[in-house]
Amino acid sequence: MKEQEIIDALKQDNEEFRKLHAEHHVLDGTLAEMDKKVYLTPEEEVERKKLQKQKLSKKDKLAEMVRDYKKVH
Repeated sequence: MKEQEIIDALKQDNEEFRKLHAEHHVLDGTLAEMDKKVYLTPEEEVERKKLQKQKLSKKDKLAEMVRDYKKVH
């Protein structure tokens, strides 16, 4: 089974995966908007770093869930 097929199956069958995937997508969009700015205030820089860490954490959890799915199937 290909990676995208696994992701699609998990999004369909697993509420936690679906929620994490949606949150990761939202964070990605928020960070993309921040990256469009020429200058970030120090507060915005701190917020950007916080969002990056949250996004990475969600990505790691999603990857773990994909690995677990591969083991079972």
